[in-house]
Amino acid sequence: MPRFKAIVSGGVQGVCFRAETVEVARRLGLNGYAKNLPDGTVEVVAEGDRGALEKLADFLSHGPTLARVENLEIDWGYEGEAGEGFRIEY
Repeated sequence: MPRFKAIVSGGVQGVCFRAETVEVARRLGLNGYAKNLPDGTVEVVAEGDRGALEKLADFLSHGPTLARVENLEIDWGYEGEAGEGFRIEY
């Protein structure tokens, strides 16, 4: 099953980035999570249909209205687990 791990940096914490990522990912039928990291970035692991993953990646490139995405790194070869459903991890 296709999956990726993304690290999103910029003004991405405290702007509903994780919540809106979860909403988008669930609409797309993806599994995985969004998680704030201590360095101020957001980590997103997603798994599912390649086309749906590409749509999520596009969303991550700009994020919700209040976000200011400065950089997006995506590892399409990520081999970790995504889990069932899409959720916020703490």
